Formats: sequence, structure tokens, C-alpha cells
Amino acid sequence: MNVLRPLCALILTSALHAEPIPVRHLEGRSRGFLVLRTESGAILGNGEMTQFAHGERVTYRMTYRFKDGSVDDETATFSQRKTFQLITDHHTQRGPFFSKSLDLTIDATGQVTSRTTDSDGKPKIEVTKADLPPDLINGFLPIVMQNILPNTPELKLDMAAPTQKLRLIKLDVTPAGQGHFTIAGVRRTASIFRLKTELGGLTGVVAPLIGKQPADIFIWVAEGEAPATVRAIAQLYEGAPILSIELAGATFPHTQEKK
Repeated sequence: MNVLRPLCALILTSALHAEPIPVRHLEGRSRGFLVLRTESGAILGNGEMTQFAHGERVTYRMTYRFKDGSVDDETATFSQRKTFQLITDHHTQRGPFFSKSLDLTIDATGQVTSRTTDSDGKPKIEVTKADLPPDLINGFLPIVMQNILPNTPELKLDMAAPTQKLRLIKLDVTPAGQGHFTIAGVRRTASIFRLKTELGGLTGVVAPLIGKQPADIFIWVAEGEAPATVRAIAQLYEGAPILSIELAGATFPHTQEKK
């Protein structure tokens, strides 16, 4: 077997540029509430989404609060003129749920600011410049998914992994059928998308062998004139347990089975 063949193929795949996502639905002012569950359905915490739009500029904030006091807080500002373009993203993670604290700011100009503490507990700020793709979707993935047609065969999204040292990855998006959920006793249907992380290069080849390949992400989108992301099954950091992040008040398969 030629081990270089899959390696070269993966490198070529990771080099492909993701295409900007056209804006099909303009965003406005909104607010929503979420529930964080384990894969078996146990509640770990809650979430809140707030969004404000000023013309073509949108600020989208997602905050998760865990029962153990941990917090995941991310605010992204993006442009929605014809295609989605990230302007800035600030992501923090802290508390016992997370293996490491995170405080990372990404600017569309390529400036990346990482805030940590040194061995003496003193604040440490590191500012670097990076060659960033023009269509990063950090901080507003649910919005992007609401603008992807359910019959889209395949596409790629550019993202910076949530780590203190910036790491660019690609999300390979493919349709994964439909799922059903219930709100107030009414059964509804959502399109499901599978997002597979492409690490690229030698890391992408080795990661599955040592068990560090990120789990696939599943996004549920209720389609229509005003589509909404109602569920995300994902990890919040590398090596984290898989969570089901759900629209509050909605019932999904794992909870239905418990009745």
C-alpha cells in the first residue's frame, strides 16, 4: 500500500478554498434560549442567543452556562452583504467543564489576540498576524447553516479551531437526511447536515489513528421562509464530550425515548 497516496490526497483536499455562502435570509434583531444535554439527555446547562443588526452589519452572541459554573461565551460581528463575511470574533471558555481556559479574538484584518496567564498567574497577551481566509464562519455557524439549501450536495466552510494557538480547519458539509422534533405537541421536521472536520496535512492523517479526530457535527435546521437552527450535536473543544444543544421547549429523539 502506498501510504503517500492518501496523505497527498488529504493535503490537496485541505488546500481547496471554501466558497462564500450567499445570503438568502437577512438577519435582524432576535433572542433565543437553549438547553445543553448529554448524548443520553441529561441537562448540563442552558444557553442564550442574542442578535442585533444595523444594516449589513450583524452582532451575534451565544452564551452557554453550565451547572458547574463553567461558561462558554462567543460574540461575532459579521457582514451580510450578498455573502457572509466575518468582521471580528471573541470567544472565551472558562470553568471546570473545559480542559483549558480560552480567550481568543480574531479580526478580519488577520490580527489574532490570545489572552492567557503565565505560571505566576499574571495576565499574558499575545498578538499575532495570520493569513486568514476571507470567509471564516467563526461565531455564527448557525446563521450560515440557515442559508444553505438542504439539497446542496457538498460544500466546505473555513473555520479557526477554538484553541489559544490559531489553527485553520475546514468543515466538509453534506446533507444527512431529515429528523423530527416536537414543540407544544406538534411534530415538526428539520433538515440535518453533517459537518466533518478536515484537519489537513500530516495531522489529518495521524489524528484518526491516535483517536484525536474531532467528532462529526450535526446541525438541525427547520426550513421555511424563516429557517431556524433548532439543534446542534457537537463538541465545544478538542476532546470534549459530545453535547446536544437544543432549542428550549423542543423535544428531540433522545428525550422522547425516555417517556
